Amino acid sequence: MSKVLVEISARHVHVTQETLEILFGKGAELTKKKDLSQPGQFASNEKVTIVGPKGQMAASILGPVRKENQVEVSLTEARKLGIAAPVRESGDVAGTPGCKLIGPAGELDIENGVIAAKRHIHLTPEAAEEFGVKDKQIVSVAVGGEGRKLVFGDVVIRVSASYAPAMHIDTDESNAAGITGATEGEIIV
Repeated sequence: MSKVLVEISARHVHVTQETLEILFGKGAELTKKKDLSQPGQFASNEKVTIVGPKGQMAASILGPVRKENQVEVSLTEARKLGIAAPVRESGDVAGTPGCKLIGPAGELDIENGVIAAKRHIHLTPEAAEEFGVKDKQIVSVAVGGEGRKLVFGDVVIRVSASYAPAMHIDTDESNAAGITGATEGEIIV
């Protein structure tokens, strides 16, 4: 039985250093609010407003800064914004819709980068070997509380020595399974 930590990933934004300075001012740096489960990743104190054709909503910026801007929302949030966000793996932003980001010092229209993150499991090479899975393999994961148990299909395995074992789902997915905080899921190969 392969049990993995399942965490809820709420909407958030990843930005480049250039974007951070446009939104927060020259020389701006992200300030750590709290560490996340993935080594070196953190929720920052900095927030932006995501603006789409139909609406807007606030989101936290996750650090550290990245090579590309990326906005991760649930499909429900994408509809509220009026953005047709595709389901993609994090980092796969080519050909995706853009949006406007507003910060305290400025705003920026990003050409692409809005996605609904594909549900995924971060594993170290050792954990992947223990679980009998490989990088980019698609698995299912059984999760859920009393009366809301379900099996998520199309879960991509992501393997790197820099990861800590954890599955990430968005708020739509956690609501469907009745999950309100971190829980365990069982990988079904």
